[in-house]
Amino acid sequence: MNPSLRCADVSLTLDGARILDGITWEVHGDERWVILGANGAGKTTLLRIAALYQHPSSGSVEVLGETLGRTDVRTLRERIAFSSPALAARLEPSMTAAEVVMTARYAALAPWWHRYTDRDRARARELLREWRCDTLATHPFPTLSAGERQRVLLARTLMNQPGIVLLDEPTAGLDIGGREELVADLAIWARDAARPPLVLVTHHLEEVPPGFTHALVLKGGRVLAHGPLPEVVTSATLSDAFDLRLGVEESGGRYRAFLRP
Repeated sequence: MNPSLRCADVSLTLDGARILDGITWEVHGDERWVILGANGAGKTTLLRIAALYQHPSSGSVEVLGETLGRTDVRTLRERIAFSSPALAARLEPSMTAAEVVMTARYAALAPWWHRYTDRDRARARELLREWRCDTLATHPFPTLSAGERQRVLLARTLMNQPGIVLLDEPTAGLDIGGREELVADLAIWARDAARPPLVLVTHHLEEVPPGFTHALVLKGGRVLAHGPLPEVVTSATLSDAFDLRLGVEESGGRYRAFLRP
């Protein structure tokens, strides 16, 4: 079976700086990936390339059977669910929660430029109910709490029944309660075989939901390790990635990292 996402020798240079260097990586339909690495390792940049919001300097990117550079990215983006703090900040601030979800129908940031049907509106409400925020449907998005906004954004990712879901730091800005609720929601998603493949970028090992299957670790824009999560998320690999003496422990499908003496 063809992968949902394939990066082959992907590199990116911006303003003379090598951001990504020779990334080769595949995501298949039943996989749930976490991308780890220190600040500046290239995690968010790689996800933006996978979401077709950034073109690499070299290498090839295939998403859902289409090759970047040989397809209409505007149409293909409608099949890719991408959520990030930067993208959320670009949403039209006057939108309600329901409109935020609904505009994903066309991968749009505002409701003005497309026509939406009653079916679209009903689908948005249905997804808000699924993520326990249907009572917020008519509330302006900027007035919601950080946790509420994240649930609305997760509902948005499913508007088009996407072929792949890419989440960049979805727990950013959440308190402990909000973080744990979101981790639990993503754990349920991870165990649901009917859901599309999922890729999650996080800075914190304890935010990796139970049920995730694979990990990609970046260092200095290069792949340090990738593969089944228990084989990759180890003390040795993370110590190398962060240039620290780190220990890694797992309990009940949750991981944590700590500084070793």
